[in-house]
Amino acid sequence: MAARLKERYEKEIRPALMKELGFANPMQAPKLEKIVVNMGLGEAINNGKILDASVEHLTAITGQKPVVTKARKSIANFKLRQGQSIGAMVTLRGDRAYEFLDRLVAIALPRVRDFKGVSPKAFDGKGNYTLGVREQIIFPEINYDKVEKIKGLNITVVTTARNDEEGRALLRHLGMPFRQ
Repeated sequence: MAARLKERYEKEIRPALMKELGFANPMQAPKLEKIVVNMGLGEAINNGKILDASVEHLTAITGQKPVVTKARKSIANFKLRQGQSIGAMVTLRGDRAYEFLDRLVAIALPRVRDFKGVSPKAFDGKGNYTLGVREQIIFPEINYDKVEKIKGLNITVVTTARNDEEGRALLRHLGMPFRQ
């Protein structure tokens, strides 16, 4: 079964983007390439349990097992050694990416306290958008009672857009609530 948002993209959003951006070929219209969900866990140096909990949370949120990221080099001031586990990340592609974006926009973001919309300035110049979430408990998949420590996560939406305007248009059509 294809994701609800992907079907909407094929039927409504792509034609609207083609008209808005003046493209003749449907392949020129920007589309969602992948979504990377990353959780940096500096405090996992002292406490290994935090990493296990975070891996569990990311699995629940994304429906895919995360990769544990390791330190590339040692930093004495942070008591960090090369090869130590300091984070977890998941790369979502295809239907899973659309599914996740749909849940993020429709369910999770509206649950953020004092939510006024996401910043329209967080594009990287090539049409990709990064958004930081301060607490993982905005996702309904996470059981609030079992959370020991509230951790944030970064969500990067990678698109095939060539510039920020195209990326912004795509995300706006996909339902991303940008601040005015």
